[in-house]
Amino acid sequence: MFQLEQVSRTYKQGSREVHAVDEISMSIKEGEFLSLVGPSGSGKSTLLQLLGGMDRPTSGVVSFEGRDLAELGDTELADLRLKTFGFVFQQFNLIPTLTAQQNIEAALAPLKMKKSERRDVAMSRLEEVGLAERATHAPSELSGGEQQRVAIARALANEPRVIFADELTGNLDTKTGKEVIELLAWLSGEHGATLVVATHDRAITRAASRTLQLEDGRAKPPRGARTDS
Repeated sequence: MFQLEQVSRTYKQGSREVHAVDEISMSIKEGEFLSLVGPSGSGKSTLLQLLGGMDRPTSGVVSFEGRDLAELGDTELADLRLKTFGFVFQQFNLIPTLTAQQNIEAALAPLKMKKSERRDVAMSRLEEVGLAERATHAPSELSGGEQQRVAIARALANEPRVIFADELTGNLDTKTGKEVIELLAWLSGEHGATLVVATHDRAITRAASRTLQLEDGRAKPPRGARTDS
């Protein structure tokens, strides 16, 4: 599905160069659950952004199903993110003035679906994450775990083939975080989606089918864990 060849992403900080991602080569198979693990500044989020087409590499190739993402125009990338990729973030990124249901419907608006269809999809996704009864509640009326569930429901709204999640348990307590991980893993399997998660959370590493550990932008085989071959 994904193929990375000697991918690097370098940023300028004054006169200093920061190698956020440094010559990573790897592949990601369709349907797998990959965790990207490492300390802050290791390059996890940058690699996730490169895979999701939200950033372009300084050098190397990130290809999705044979297409070099760096060669796609902004319109093509936006279409890919809208119809093929789903994103879940640590900060939830819900629109505070909309209800849970409306937040999901908003993600479907660019697809030009009928209002009734958007409503049906939104309610179906909320039911999947166990929040159908909270559909009319604003984010401020939901707990952190509930907000993250709405964010997951929103990410799944367009039936994406790939779900990217960045520190999705970072704002949650341990118990709630574990529940969210299990839910996302189950839902991605139910929807047949590939799941790539950048995280500090070792519980996610244990749940993943494969782990890539990063350190200073480079891949480092973790001890006692399944790694990229």
